[in-house]
Amino acid sequence: MKIVLASNNQGKLAELQAMFAGLGCTLVRQGDLGVPESPEPFRTFVENALAKARNAAAHTGLPALADDAGLCVDAFGGLPGVDTAYYATQFGYVKSDDNNVRAILEQMQTIDNRRAAMVSTLVAVRSADDPEPLIAVGRVVGEIARAPVGSNGFGFDPVMWLPEFGQTFAQLPTEVKNAHSHRGRSAQAMAALIRERWLPAAAGALA
Repeated sequence: MKIVLASNNQGKLAELQAMFAGLGCTLVRQGDLGVPESPEPFRTFVENALAKARNAAAHTGLPALADDAGLCVDAFGGLPGVDTAYYATQFGYVKSDDNNVRAILEQMQTIDNRRAAMVSTLVAVRSADDPEPLIAVGRVVGEIARAPVGSNGFGFDPVMWLPEFGQTFAQLPTEVKNAHSHRGRSAQAMAALIRERWLPAAAGALA
């Protein structure tokens, strides 16, 4: 089964493709199929992910998968949330992962409460008009480190410190990160949903 990924992020594609390998599904970036990016006007992850999935399905006629993920910092009342990707632009920086990390460290320089959560919401639709989208959420709680550490990852991975491992996401081996990250958890849940709801023949064969 071919599924359109409503994202052009190569890192996200690689992570999700690895986690969905057992389903026999192939993920294709929407940009490779000429799909324009969808507006993200909503204030919740699930609404934005659904809008992106429907947009990709409408332009391709294929099933679509969308992820809306973000950093929710306790000291900021859960922000930046859905604005995570553009966080640095609020402070005069150009949009980029490195600038987002720089901005969050600057804004939290004098803050002691560094508790934060990385949240990933995955939504999958069989078509643009699918009345029953599949929804999976993954959440990991950690702390914002004082400086970036590690090179295995993207986004806020270098500053998301996980007490259970004593390391940041960017320090973890790929297989460990995929199993324990917010996106890893939502992807595992989504893979189970797709297997159960979209691939009944495969589910029967595995039973």
